[in-house]
Amino acid sequence: MTHWLAEHEMAIRLGAFALTFLAVALWELAAPQRALALPRALRWRSNLRIVVLNTLLMRVLLPTTAVGVAAVASAQGWGVLNVWQLPAWAAVLLAVVALDFVVWLQHVMVHAVPALWRLHRVHHADLDYDLTTGARFHPLEIGLSMGIKFAAIVLLGAPVLAVIVFEVLLSSCAMFNHGNIRLPARVDRLLRWFMVTPDMHRVHHSVEDDESNCNFGFNLTWWDRLLGTYREQPRAGQLGMTIGIRDHRDPQEVAHLGGMLRLPFVADNAGYVINRRDWTPQP
Repeated sequence: MTHWLAEHEMAIRLGAFALTFLAVALWELAAPQRALALPRALRWRSNLRIVVLNTLLMRVLLPTTAVGVAAVASAQGWGVLNVWQLPAWAAVLLAVVALDFVVWLQHVMVHAVPALWRLHRVHHADLDYDLTTGARFHPLEIGLSMGIKFAAIVLLGAPVLAVIVFEVLLSSCAMFNHGNIRLPARVDRLLRWFMVTPDMHRVHHSVEDDESNCNFGFNLTWWDRLLGTYREQPRAGQLGMTIGIRDHRDPQEVAHLGGMLRLPFVADNAGYVINRRDWTPQP
């Protein structure tokens, strides 16, 4: 079973990606939460181009995938879960939850370290918020993410099935919670107890520093709730809040592939560090 999963991992992930993308895209058309500031075609063209670029680069530069790393770790007996024997279902569940926490920690880190925020602001500089924002990352950040993920998989000894489940969840949840979709308030409140919703994560894309440094989760909401980074709503409300980064509002810079690739290397981000205590809401 493990061999079959590893062999068909790419087909499984691509199938899940395509189905989720189509479902959220149709949902955005049927029930959008906010009006878009820029033409959808302009942003989608650039955001999807950077996704294709990242995919090709990782295929060329990395000799294996996360599932391949998990298979090697299992064969060699590396990692906690290959030493500490648990029932298969428990090992899979524990590994998926642990990897989700690692992604949460990584997300906090790329906000907290100024040099890494330079990379991560490519994701935040999108002037609108929809499912393509969830896949918009600079290639250098993707490389960093892969390295952290590989290390976590080896240390955990995450089973192959757990890694496939986690990869599918991460991709699907990122598209869902970045979706420009409207959920009934009661449904949103219920889902937030265990799953990041679009309204919850949208707060994280506010131009206000104190709002963008909260709600770091992509899948599970537990880490933000337990560790004090959860915020219910933005001050201006879901429809009144401004999306993006205050000092990067030029579509030529943030809505085109060339501008996105250059963004980490231009302008100064001095002072944008998560442990600042002098954030002042802008009028």
